[in-house]
Amino acid sequence: MSWLQRLRIDKFLLVLILVVIVASIFPCEGVWKTFFERLTTAAIALLFFMHGAKLSREAIIAGMSHWKLHLVVFLSTFALFPLLGLTMNWMVPGLMTPTVYLGFLYLCALPATVQSAIAFTSAAGGNVAAAICSASASSILGVFLSPLLVGALMHTQGGNTDVLHAIGSIILQLMVPFVVGHLARPLIGKWVDRHRKLINITDRSSILLVVYTAFSAAVVEGIWHRIDGWSLLTILVMSLVLLTVVLIINTYTARWLGFDTADEITIVFCGSKKSLANGIPMANVLFPAAAVGAMVLPLMIFHQVQLMVCAVLAQRYARKTAKQREALALK
Repeated sequence: MSWLQRLRIDKFLLVLILVVIVASIFPCEGVWKTFFERLTTAAIALLFFMHGAKLSREAIIAGMSHWKLHLVVFLSTFALFPLLGLTMNWMVPGLMTPTVYLGFLYLCALPATVQSAIAFTSAAGGNVAAAICSASASSILGVFLSPLLVGALMHTQGGNTDVLHAIGSIILQLMVPFVVGHLARPLIGKWVDRHRKLINITDRSSILLVVYTAFSAAVVEGIWHRIDGWSLLTILVMSLVLLTVVLIINTYTARWLGFDTADEITIVFCGSKKSLANGIPMANVLFPAAAVGAMVLPLMIFHQVQLMVCAVLAQRYARKTAKQREALALK
């Protein structure tokens, strides 16, 4: 096992950091800026087209009957997180800069992840069918709900987000490719299922391209004069605090409502994630190019924190579910 695996550091995050460094030293400007912006638009469209093509209707239908579980997950994703984001307001400007705070508000408005939520649920022995349904539905609903939440949250801070324009842009650049991809699944679904590794490479390449373009614009506008070492430390600490609070609330809510362990696992992992894959492209659509880098920085750090913490939590749940299965087998 490599030291990255022992520390549970996502290799993709290291590549993201490398891209940020490259953008900081060699930002694209002039003609190259226009070229990368157009390439980014095309890459985002391809990313969501593939998301639609990967979505299996059978898997979603299999988990749809668990509506109470899904409701808890959606409330965690689209209500609990935004409320917690608003409570951070007392930290501005003493402990947190306004720029970092807005980044956290954006993070709190995003949908859940799909791949990692399902992977952790499966590893922990949770209800995988329900996880597929909840995570996929969250991703789809987020295309509509996240711009509304961003507009509402930013408005409370005196922001200027044009919600209707944002939703229109999201529909045109993200939802239309997603729907087209899903409708094309009968034709290309088998090919997509056979080449998931290639599709994942395409997904991640699209995200890297968006990050490079976003941070290039941010560097030109002086992002590193606004985000210093103290701000990065604040983001890390607050990511840990935010994730811990959500995990505790989701765990005890699931137990209070009488869900079994498998469903509790699904609620904990699906209700605590925020999507890097959706968040970075969506920020590119919602915000001015120069602002995207600063807006996604908390998301990038939170993404790694959630992977590390949830990996440990999944192992503990796996041991718990294994003991329960052994106990049932002895009866």
